[in-house]
Amino acid sequence: MQEFCKRGYLIEEELPEPPSEERLRDKRPVAYIECPQRIPCSPCKEACRFDAVIMETINDTPKVDYEKCTGCMACIRVCPGLAIFMLQIKDDKGYVTLQYEFLPWLKKGDRVLVLNRKGEVIGEGVIAWALNPERNDRTQLVTVEVDKDLIFEARAVKKVVE
Repeated sequence: MQEFCKRGYLIEEELPEPPSEERLRDKRPVAYIECPQRIPCSPCKEACRFDAVIMETINDTPKVDYEKCTGCMACIRVCPGLAIFMLQIKDDKGYVTLQYEFLPWLKKGDRVLVLNRKGEVIGEGVIAWALNPERNDRTQLVTVEVDKDLIFEARAVKKVVE
């Protein structure tokens, strides 16, 4: 059994090569896929109209051609494993778009706790954008504004109860 299966989360050595800082500062976000299991799953590849998601076979782990990725979010909308994140740095702030499957749904301006892969709180953020979950098969997509140094660690959010 692979170690991440026993542990329940990925560690830095198991993560894919990240996009360059130049690409992260582009005017459009870029997909970052943390899908470690070689299982028959390819919705992300099938959804990408720009051939930015690369898989030789259906059992391969997907890779992203960061230069081809347009940030359209087609891949993140269909990922059943919650393994795709859209990343961007704008005005020295970090932005992470992720899938959110809890009630109540989040809305722009909500304050959230930002969690890492282990589920530990690593900071606070603000929801900068939220997609109506009815438009995405009842999975909400949200973009959280975080410290730019957290974009490779921020993997979940929890609404701050006020």
